[in-house]
Amino acid sequence: MICLASSNSSPANSASGNTSSHGAASNGRGAKADSERRQLTGRREAIEHVCTVIRSRASQAVYLMAGPGVGKTSVTDAVREKLSEEMTVLRVHGSASLAKVPYGVLAPYTSGLAPEEADSPVAVLRAVWAHFQELRGSNDLKGGSETPVLLVVDDAHHLDEATASMVVDMTSAGWATVLAAGRPRPGLPQALNQLWYDGLAERIDLRPLNGEQVREVVEHTLQGTVPVSTVQSLWSASGGNPLLLDCLLGDATASRTLVQRNGIWVLLGPLPADGPRLSDLVVKDLLRRTPEEQDALKVIALAEPVSRGLIEDVCGAGVVRSLLDNQVVSESAAPHSELRLTHAILGESMRQHVSVSRSLQLRQKLDAHLDAAAASAEGRLRLVEWSLECGLEVSDQDLLDAGLLAATTFNNAGARLMAGHVQAPELQPLALSITARAHFNEGKYREAAELLDSCWLDLADRPEAPQVLMLRASSHLALGKSVPVLRAESRRLLEEAGIEPADAWQDRILGLLEMAAAGDHESIMGVIAELGTTEPDNASSVEATQHAVAQALLAQALVAAGRSHQAHAAAAAAGPFLPALSGGLYFFNEFVLTRLALSTLAAGNWESAEHELSGYPAERTEGASTFGGGIQALRGLGLLRQGQLERAYQVLLPAVEALRVNDPLQEFRFGSSLAFYAAARLGDTAQAKRLEQDFISARHASGPGCDAVAEAYAAAAAEYLDRKGSGLDRLRELAGSESVTGHPGTRMECLILCSDLGERSLAQELAALAATVEGRWAAGWRQLAQAWASENADVLMDTAAALEEAGLLNLAREAYARAGALLDEAGERRRARQAIAHREKCDQELGERFRESPFVASVPSVHLTRRERDIVELAVQGLSDREIAQQLMVSVRTVEGHLYRSYVKLGVRRRDELALALPKK
Repeated sequence: MICLASSNSSPANSASGNTSSHGAASNGRGAKADSERRQLTGRREAIEHVCTVIRSRASQAVYLMAGPGVGKTSVTDAVREKLSEEMTVLRVHGSASLAKVPYGVLAPYTSGLAPEEADSPVAVLRAVWAHFQELRGSNDLKGGSETPVLLVVDDAHHLDEATASMVVDMTSAGWATVLAAGRPRPGLPQALNQLWYDGLAERIDLRPLNGEQVREVVEHTLQGTVPVSTVQSLWSASGGNPLLLDCLLGDATASRTLVQRNGIWVLLGPLPADGPRLSDLVVKDLLRRTPEEQDALKVIALAEPVSRGLIEDVCGAGVVRSLLDNQVVSESAAPHSELRLTHAILGESMRQHVSVSRSLQLRQKLDAHLDAAAASAEGRLRLVEWSLECGLEVSDQDLLDAGLLAATTFNNAGARLMAGHVQAPELQPLALSITARAHFNEGKYREAAELLDSCWLDLADRPEAPQVLMLRASSHLALGKSVPVLRAESRRLLEEAGIEPADAWQDRILGLLEMAAAGDHESIMGVIAELGTTEPDNASSVEATQHAVAQALLAQALVAAGRSHQAHAAAAAAGPFLPALSGGLYFFNEFVLTRLALSTLAAGNWESAEHELSGYPAERTEGASTFGGGIQALRGLGLLRQGQLERAYQVLLPAVEALRVNDPLQEFRFGSSLAFYAAARLGDTAQAKRLEQDFISARHASGPGCDAVAEAYAAAAAEYLDRKGSGLDRLRELAGSESVTGHPGTRMECLILCSDLGERSLAQELAALAATVEGRWAAGWRQLAQAWASENADVLMDTAAALEEAGLLNLAREAYARAGALLDEAGERRRARQAIAHREKCDQELGERFRESPFVASVPSVHLTRRERDIVELAVQGLSDREIAQQLMVSVRTVEGHLYRSYVKLGVRRRDELALALPKK
């Protein structure tokens, strides 16, 4: 029903047509605050714009257009609340049931009219306006002046034409300004649209929330930090629809699918499609539909994506148009138009509400029109699932094809279901490998490894064999088994199966993994030379796998060797072989991507690395929960190398928790070492100690060639944590170890971490080593180390300026800091302050607070007078200016003056930075 109500009417009053004047909400300040929190996320600009248009009277009407659940009502509520003190606000609620009843909405205000006047536009308008005048009059008595009227129309697309025309007449006469909220399909009534055509109304299209807005909503709702992969999953499932997002969040937390661990909200599995809130939403929407529409929706949900022509043949073209107009179904733009529910999660939920018997009836109704061969791969997968749900027979080959697609699109339950129904003995190994990939997707590496151990040799002669071999290797590595041990065991099994390891391609691939683990890039190059030239388009699965794996692992080894440019070229050379490997059981795209990103980071090309990594979830939304933690760990490494500690920490903490759930690329130990380092540097002792234990307990591999790097960051973190020298000793030992000295790229990172801890004696050694390493990051460190070794303030200032221009702001900052210290020691106070100012500028551009540095603390060491030091120390203790003045028996103005001068001398901007900047006693 459509009803007319004032801005603060309760639901009960609205239903009966009672109204009251504007005023404070009856449910008090708490409810108002809750309302504001719900409304403002991602909608502030729209709300302010609507209010500005209405206040300025620039248009007679504002149309707010959006699909169902996107937040039209929330925005209109916010506008109504903001304008309630300035205008008399009344509401009209549209309803499909009264869309064809002239003036049905206005029945509560026309009850006094004679029957012959009930359809008279003039009589109805007079009756409604009398109510308006009475309501506005009561408000004018309170406010002392005539207040304008704002008519808010919810679900304006359901207004009958007669009421719409009356709204236009009232607007044109200047009696009221209209804010109408409706859906683009089927659109507003013609009378309202005409105002827009004539330029008298402004239309605002309210879009679904974007990824950043979804993150804001999720973190506000959960009151905690959420990994990017979890946000990506929620955004993908909800499509940015606030109503659907709210249901998913409620159901996921209630079912413990979304849980908080160490302060981070982690998604432990697929978002529940059978939760009570989502189910209630689906059931209520179904009840609003006609029986024909209900059947059509169920058929689409059971078969999606499904040909539009097929649904029109079975359910009728009119029904399909109605569902499209109501935006509950979407249509693909493909040459062969396909229909699906607007959100995949709604289709999953709707299928839960169809009984097996009803599902079978609908399937039989559809069978006469089905052409499975013409369906898309996704459509064929759903048809297989539907057949199994109904108890129908499916061929083994169809089960395998659908199961493989399900496993690679992370439909893990579906993959296990289909693989479990394969009957032919000769196809059982393939079925087991599909089940293993489903387990792997869920982080069940032991179960995956056991299944793959039982089937990998049986598949040795099949095209799927290389994919199975790589998946088996990853499963065992994730369990902590070393590559040499894995290779030795595999060679023994090959011999027992009558396969000579020396001639086996399986052993060649495992050998490549062993060479990469040792950082032996020369041996990998030798294998690539033996493989020869192969055209990617004509390569067999074994050839494509060997080339892709060899090039990616060569990139990994070259990064350790300090040859980042060559590493990037090698990773790029693996790219042409990836299309031939796509759709298989192994995740070659992610395998190559991590090596490509590491080479880009090693070169110091931060922007390129961010582009490579940030683009991954958008392209592979379904895998975000599985691979997201590893991707974010690499982003954290890049931020640490840029000196952006706080941003790195914000990325790494959620990444570690995501890796704790899913670690397909064996990056948990690596990620925990980076997070441990960031926590220790930032003084978060409790988290640092917890992360240290994570690092110690994770004794298996540390990602793509990152074992030594992980050890280095953990050693540096330990030193920052206790300052006893043991961490620094471990770093020196690691830098001089046989496993690191042969890898200049890794050794350079060890020396950089030492220098960050104050080891200035390493400057010349670091400069010499950096000269042998490729990339602008190494070149920048070479410049900085040479300038450090010179102990010349002018050289340091020139070097700092060059580093700043090159975008290496954290290195420039260190050069400015050391220059400032030298200038201060030489008594050149003015130039020392200039160096401090430049250093501050670098801090601001990095988005960082002042951080401890081996040089910065010494810059102002002789600046503070005794009185200044006394005042600063009291300020650090938390005393206010007045309390300091009372304790030292000086004026507040004196305290303020000394603090101001101390800020300048110490190179800080705020009171809370004093503790870090104060020279140590």
